[in-house]
Order: sequence, then C-alpha cells, then structure tokens
Amino acid sequence: MIQHRFFDDYVKAWKTGKIVLNKERILLIAYLEKHIMSRDDLYFDEQKIDDYIAYTEKYFFEVAAYQKFIVPFIFLYEEDTDEPFFDEFFITIGRGGGKNGLLSTLGGFLISDLHGIKNYDISIVANSEDQARTSFDEVHNMIYDNELEDIYYNKKSIIRNFDTNSTLRYRTSNAKTKDGGREGAIFYDEIHFFENGEIVDVFSGGLGKVSGGREFKVGTNGTLREGYYDEMLNRSMAILNGEVTFERLFPFIARLDDVKEMDDPEMWPKANPMLDEDTTYARILRDKIMRDYKKLKYAPSGRLAFVSKRMNLPEVDLQKSVASVEEMKATERPIPDTTDMPGVFSLDFASVRDFAAVGALFKDNGTGEYIWKTHSFALRDYLDAADLKPPIEEWANDGLLTILQEPTINPRHVVDWFVEMREETGINIISADNYKMEFIRPLLEAEGFEVSTIRNPRAIHALLAPRVEDMFANHKIIYGDNPLMRWYTWNVYVNIKKDGNREYLKKDEHRRKTDGFMALVHALYLAAEYLDVEESEFMLDELVF
Repeated sequence: MIQHRFFDDYVKAWKTGKIVLNKERILLIAYLEKHIMSRDDLYFDEQKIDDYIAYTEKYFFEVAAYQKFIVPFIFLYEEDTDEPFFDEFFITIGRGGGKNGLLSTLGGFLISDLHGIKNYDISIVANSEDQARTSFDEVHNMIYDNELEDIYYNKKSIIRNFDTNSTLRYRTSNAKTKDGGREGAIFYDEIHFFENGEIVDVFSGGLGKVSGGREFKVGTNGTLREGYYDEMLNRSMAILNGEVTFERLFPFIARLDDVKEMDDPEMWPKANPMLDEDTTYARILRDKIMRDYKKLKYAPSGRLAFVSKRMNLPEVDLQKSVASVEEMKATERPIPDTTDMPGVFSLDFASVRDFAAVGALFKDNGTGEYIWKTHSFALRDYLDAADLKPPIEEWANDGLLTILQEPTINPRHVVDWFVEMREETGINIISADNYKMEFIRPLLEAEGFEVSTIRNPRAIHALLAPRVEDMFANHKIIYGDNPLMRWYTWNVYVNIKKDGNREYLKKDEHRRKTDGFMALVHALYLAAEYLDVEESEFMLDELVF
C-alpha cells in the first residue's frame, strides 16, 4: 500500500465536515483508495512534490487544499519504469477556481531543473491566442518580476530554461496547420470550446518521445454539447462508476450535484473548491459569485452563464434550446419494435448541394412515446469545403449517413430509402417542405407515395411547439444511439417572437446543420392525423375476441 499526507488530509477534511464534496469527488476518493492507494508497485516522488509546492508558494501563490490533493498523483510513478502512472489529467471546476494558476505553476516547474528532465517541452493549446497565452504570460511575468532571466530565455512567444533546454510555448487549436512535436507535456486549456478531439489527436501524437509524458485537460462547463468536453466527462464517469477497469486518466470533477443547490451558498464549494480556502482571494471570489447570483433576480437571462460557468453544470437555456441535457440524454434509449405502430415518413434538405435528411416517425400510443428512425445524405465536396467539426466520417462508418461523391444529391437516393423502408413498415405518406419538393415529388409519386407538402414550414412551428416541448420534457422521444441526430437537435434554437409564438432556427447558418430535426418537425405535422390513435381505438386493438 502507498499513502500521502495531502491525500489523507483532504479525505479527513471531508469526513470531518470541514469541506463539502460533490458526488464525483467522493467517487474519485473511493476509486483511488480501492485501485491506487492499495498497490505496492507505485511510489510518490516526495522530493518532486515538495519541490513543486515550495516553487509555487515562492514564486506564485499559496497552494490550495484541492490542488495539494491533485499534485501527488502528478508525481506518482511506476516502480519498474519510473514513468508517471497517471499520464492524463482532466480537471473541471467552476470559474475562478484556479485552473489556469495550476497550469502556470506546472508549466514553470516542469521545464525547470527541479523537475530535471532535459528537453521537456510544453505546449499550451487553446481555441484562441488570448486564452492560450493566459498561463504562458503568468510564467513570463513571474520570471520578469523575480529577475530570473539568468535562468530562463524569456520572450513573448517562448520561454526556455537554460539548464534543461526545456521550453514553454502557446498554440492555437488549428489542427490543419499544426503538427505534434516532441512535447513532454501538453496543456489543453478551456476544452469546453473544442468541438471534437481532432486537435488533441494532433498534438498528442508528439508525446512518448520524451520521458514523463503527460496531458492536462482543463475547462469549465459551457453551452457546447456533444463536444470534446462531454467526451472527457463521459470517459471520466465510466472510470468513477467502475465501468472501466483500467485507465491512466485522473478525473477531478467539481460541480453541483443538483441545480437546486445554486440557491445554497454553502454548496458552492462543490463546484468551486477554492471557496474552501481561508484566503483573501477566496473571500473576493465568494463575494463576486454572490453578486452574480443576486443579479439573477433582476436579470434572469444570466442564469445560463451562472449555472454553467460558476456552478459548472451543463444547463441549457430553455428559452433558446430545444431540450435540456437531461432531456437529450433520454433520447438515447434503445429503439423498440415498431412493427405494430402507426408511422409517417418525412424529409428535409437545405440544399441539394450539402445535406438531406429522411426519416420515419412512429408513435407508441400505449406509452405516448415517439420513435424516430432517420438517415442522412451528404456531399463529399461540401464536407471538404465546409470543415464541419463533428466526426462526420465516424458517423458515416456507423451507418447514420451516406457520403456521396457527386455534384448534387441525386434524389434517387432519397426515393430508394423510402421505397426500402416502405417494404419494412408499410408506410406510404411522406411529409415535406413544399418549396423544396418540386424536383423530387414526381419521383415519389411515380413510386406510389402520397406526398403531403407544407406550404409555410415556419408557420407550423408555433402550432407544433407544445407537442415538441412535451415530447422532450416528458422523455417521449427516442432517437436510439444516434449522435448525428443529437447534433442536429443541439444546432436548433427556439426563437420566441414578439407575438409569443415560437419558431425553430439554426444556431449557426454555416457550420451547423439542422436537417434531421426539421425532418422530425415535418413528420410531427402529420402526427394528429396519422399517429394519434384515440384511447378507445387503441384499447380495442388490445382486446382478443
């Protein structure tokens, strides 16, 4: 067995009620006690841990208790290789909690002779140059303020330690123009802005060429869903819930357990462990958060930012988004047998030069649930030019969409999909936007389909809004395991017009697509006529004579 005083101190503080922890940190402690601290083939490098603490408190700031809890595991090594056991760290806490401060001190320390590894280069990667420079500039200013230029080559774009020849530099997340180098460590800052893991894959390719390779991924919850932050969160929860038996990822997640706790300041340290500290900085931070909280009474539009940034919860603004995170999660249930359910077809496409979505909507009138089976078609030329961030190729390999090598989407693909699905389901009615049906309607009617066109698609949004809201709020819509459909849905926002009516619009006209969601809306337009079965009729179907 191994032990460390910082770990023991943190656990004791929690068990004696001195600090309050959220469920993810409680799970982390249990995981570490069971799977890490019980081993005898690992060791903490006490010298490096003590040196880091001394270095940080001399040149930067007093190390917070939660940071002391994390630090020993950064310098936890395997006995047989002397390599770090944890080579990946995911740290997510509320705004103002000291994430960048931790990166700054690690950046300065790991390139120093106290760490002692030659050519241990570090890249700080973020979406914007300003964010990437945050920790870099803090190290740069520390060197200048303490007159350490005899130890460091200290310029505005690169810092080099003369003794170790190790460098610290910042990068922006442009995977098409950056290549992984020979880094010893990579700091990914504000990962909630990363739409996918492409940039991580590029930079991580340089790890392993220098001893002691590590990745640090930090961020606070944002409004982007199904992005890299959510991917890291899902991986972390799989570890903490015991679904993964062996991982080198250290997941430190600080957030409220329930959004209702935002109204109890005593619970705020669950999201921001810096509030546990008895320091001037912690008192100023608490006062700032309290002022932000009190403003919500007069400016409720700030709730989204407060919950996601301060309380570190993935709340979606229900005035703008179609569904909450919890509601979207509920769509992932397995697709049931739809053989005896009434159904309708529908389609939508923004242009024959990019995407088209087709689908079949069914309703289980016993439970009131809708089941949505969908497929999409996309042009290769459009995908290459548009530089869409989601993993389109992966979704194509999973059979969720078909990528076409042709100048425009041949309507025959759409027609053939409906013909094949009709053989399986018996459905013959198709709902679509009248404006976009001119070139495909004759082909569908030639196959014997009945085509129901919608003259003004936006006009039906207000009519269907109550059905859509009920469908998501009461978990009545099932997508199955379909990240493409979730992406479509996240890309839609609800615009409340001056007359109070709602319409569904695209969040980003150029980089996000909504075809699959709009196809679903078109199908719902026929729900009352084709899907809603009267209770008496449904009960008669269940009787055996």
